[in-house]
Amino acid sequence: MRPDGRDSIHTPLGDQLGIISPGFPARSRETTDTRETNKRGRIILYLILICDILFWVMLAGGLAARYVAGWRGLGGALLLCVPLLDIVLLAATVISVRNGAGPSIWHGLSAAYLGITVVYGHRTLRWADAKFAHRFGGAPKPERPKLYGRQAIADAWRSWFTFLLAYAISAAMMIGLVVLVGGLSKGAPLLVWLNPLTKILIYSLIWPIVTTIWPGKAPEPEPAGKV
Repeated sequence: MRPDGRDSIHTPLGDQLGIISPGFPARSRETTDTRETNKRGRIILYLILICDILFWVMLAGGLAARYVAGWRGLGGALLLCVPLLDIVLLAATVISVRNGAGPSIWHGLSAAYLGITVVYGHRTLRWADAKFAHRFGGAPKPERPKLYGRQAIADAWRSWFTFLLAYAISAAMMIGLVVLVGGLSKGAPLLVWLNPLTKILIYSLIWPIVTTIWPGKAPEPEPAGKV
């Protein structure tokens, strides 16, 4: 600090020449650490995007190999690789945190993403398989029947509890990462994504409640002999 009470700053050229430039706040180590944390966190963000893209590429490639080209062995191998993407992302996230990368919101996003893909990944695969089987394999067209009454209520609540399971897995992974880094004092950024996930969980509760109150009635069958 200068005699007049003003701080100093280390410029890149000044650092090399041993000169300190007066009149500006000194660059703190905390700012440098924050930038490094953000940089490493963005690597996890890029990995999430890569894994998501590869998910669809492997899914489409596996189904195309199975139903379009008739290479069932290759198609099965590609589809078996789809769950491995989650394992790779989980391992990369844990290793990144354990190797000293400061916990960032992107590490928390990885946990949120994994919770959703673990629950919905297999369902997405079955949906896509049915579509490809109909389009290229001659299977019947997959149609979702219209549900009424108790069936509609059960289906609405089943869908909500499915997301609740994904939410619970995501939250458990986030909390696990917080414990891994030593508690909330360091791991608070990991829990940022709990806020939007909780809002979605609460807002999506409206549909099963409304369906329970007004489940709808099946249309009356037409009288026999009516043309």
